[in-house]
Amino acid sequence: MSTEAVDWAMDKAPMPRTEKGKPDTTGRHVLQVLAEYANPAGANTHPSVLRIQFRTGYDRTTVQRALRRLEKAGLIRRDGSVDNRTRWQLAMEMVRPASDWADLEREENEYRTAAAERKRRSRSKGVTGAESVTVTDSKPVTVTGAESVTGDVTDSAPSRHALNAQPSRTQRRPNHQQPPVNQLHKDSSSPPAQQDAAAADEAKPASKPRADKNEHIDAFGAFWLNYPKKKAREEARKAWVAALGRGADPQHIVTAAASYARERANEDPKYTKYPATWLNKGCYDDEPDQPGRPHLRAVGDYQPWRNPEDHSSYYEEL
Repeated sequence: MSTEAVDWAMDKAPMPRTEKGKPDTTGRHVLQVLAEYANPAGANTHPSVLRIQFRTGYDRTTVQRALRRLEKAGLIRRDGSVDNRTRWQLAMEMVRPASDWADLEREENEYRTAAAERKRRSRSKGVTGAESVTVTDSKPVTVTGAESVTGDVTDSAPSRHALNAQPSRTQRRPNHQQPPVNQLHKDSSSPPAQQDAAAADEAKPASKPRADKNEHIDAFGAFWLNYPKKKAREEARKAWVAALGRGADPQHIVTAAASYARERANEDPKYTKYPATWLNKGCYDDEPDQPGRPHLRAVGDYQPWRNPEDHSSYYEEL
């Protein structure tokens, strides 16, 4: 092996090109194998095709094609044969131009610039600008009466009327007595008599809204404190919320939990239901168990009667 020939094949030799003008990496790999068997002058290298296949991993056809491309490019030339193997001479006088390194640096800089531009565009697409936000003027949205609704519907230019704009989930209505959207459209096109009736209906006091179940979450602490088996708190909390969603009274649940704790006071805890199971099955509506009769126990020095061995004891006076 010659370090001069290997150094030339790896760094100084011109890059062979394919017929399409792309770098011939396969041919360069084969050239490096030939350089490993050459002398310092690049001569007397004659590895077999089988040896090149073993070193590169290419098949026989690929190796033979690579040798023909290298010979056509002038990087190697035939110099006789040894044991029916072609002997090659490396063209170590051919040197790679310095512009190849400059071209690689330029391509690397262009790649980094393009990657930075793509990243900048990706970030800009993720941010929604102010122009893309739909803004509805407050004038057509504000509804003060039936006449203003009619005027807004007549003068509104957009195809989507402001009355159709639904409030977001987090936005609360300023007035719980405000009629729905379809009722506003109906009132705006109704006769004056119907408008007066609608106004009278709006003046009626609204029904008391149902209490939000989130207001009773704090009562879960009282339930947890009274329940006899404190296992799987998170599952129990979910079951508590579900029970309130079904309309259960939190005070009733807490009272039932305390009663259930008294029932299980002297019982085996492994038969006590988990709090989530107790809530999901609606056990808070079960009737409490009736207390059983007390067991009769013997007191004093009572001993059970046994059949005596002496039968004369049968005739003793009691």
